[in-house]
Amino acid sequence: MRKIDSSGLAECRFQAELFEESCRKREYSSRVFIRRFMNSKLAQRMDADGYLVEVMDIDTALDDLDEQYGTTDYGVEKYSPDELHWIGYIYRYWAFISGRNSKSIYRLIKADELRNLYYPYHSLDPEQAIERIMESHNITDTDDMARAVKILRQVRAKRNGNGT
Repeated sequence: MRKIDSSGLAECRFQAELFEESCRKREYSSRVFIRRFMNSKLAQRMDADGYLVEVMDIDTALDDLDEQYGTTDYGVEKYSPDELHWIGYIYRYWAFISGRNSKSIYRLIKADELRNLYYPYHSLDPEQAIERIMESHNITDTDDMARAVKILRQVRAKRNGNGT
C-alpha cells in the first residue's frame, strides 16, 4: 500500500464533497449515484490520478455523470450528507493507497455495506477503517500477493539459471 500524500488527500476531499452534494444539488438516490459514480469515466480518471489536472468543480463533475448516464429519479433512498461524505472519502482513500480502481473496490463492498459501517468507523483514521473493513470481509491486498508471486518467480528463475 502506498502512503497518502497531499494530492491524494485533495482527491479524497473532492470525492467526499461530490458524494455529499449528490443529495443536495441533484437529489439522487444515494445508492444509484454511488453505483454510477464508482463505475463512471470520471472515477476512472480519478483512479489514474488525472483529475487534479482537469481542475474540475463539483457541478462540472455532476454534469459529467449526467452526461454519461442521463438524469434519473430511479430509487428513493437518500443517505445523510455526513454518511455520503464519509463513504466518498473512504472509497477514494482506499483506491489511492491500494492502487485498486474504483470499480473493483465497489465490487468488494457496496454502498449499503459502507453505510452500515459509518457509525462504528467514521471516527477512525481512514486507513484503520479500511483495514478493519478488509479484515471483516476477508479481503487481502492483491498488490502484496502480486509482489510475492513476482519475487517467487525471480527466485525460481535464479535457481533454474544457476543449475540448482
